[in-house]
Amino acid sequence: MGKIADMNAENNWHLAPKHLGRNVDYEPTYAAMQAFTAARSENTPDELWVCEHAPVYTQGLAGKKEHIFNPGDIAVVQTNRGGQVTYHGPGQVVAYPLLDLKRAGYFVKEYVYRIEEAVIRTLLHFGVTGHRVAGAPGIYVRLDDPASHALLPQRPSKTAVNTPNFEGLGKIGALGIKVSRNCTYHGVALNVAMDLEPYSRINPCGYHKLQTVDLFTIGVSASWDEAAQVLGQKLATYLAP
Repeated sequence: MGKIADMNAENNWHLAPKHLGRNVDYEPTYAAMQAFTAARSENTPDELWVCEHAPVYTQGLAGKKEHIFNPGDIAVVQTNRGGQVTYHGPGQVVAYPLLDLKRAGYFVKEYVYRIEEAVIRTLLHFGVTGHRVAGAPGIYVRLDDPASHALLPQRPSKTAVNTPNFEGLGKIGALGIKVSRNCTYHGVALNVAMDLEPYSRINPCGYHKLQTVDLFTIGVSASWDEAAQVLGQKLATYLAP
């Protein structure tokens, strides 16, 4: 552990969460991420932004209009992240790692895995078991037994999967990233205690009738601040070079 700490100190790598606040508008945050990434050099320290957004639907590069069928008074923002449509709103922790992957020493696939692992470890802190599903980035929980450690039959494997299987599952963590010149922005959202109704107006992540849940729905009483603190710590740990 001492050697790892010494190596990180030598590389000047430190990822302390920067809290942007709660009920933060999405578009200025998106613009700030783009500006930070465009202006950074090989010596720019990595950052981790943590916040809660005011209600908004964000559409990824692969997004299709038909997946947003009743936005109502919630704004829809087109973005350059991967994936389809998702919702951000009060009661959700959003984390944006702004990393130089070349400097960190790993590639995009491992980056995604590490973010998902940070979410899984955050859920474990609250007594919940998070799962990966083959062909569908993000983290899911068993609706009948959120604490169960039993392996999912639909977990990632070497067998090709054309259509992800969400039977018996609820999505609790959504992931959408962008990499520009080896540098990341956008990130991950963890549902803590939300009004989940806005998800019923879209096909979350482009999947019809994909159920979305939060910690409160599955019986975990956690404050936004506590969840934000734990997720920030886990991301700082699992994204280390």
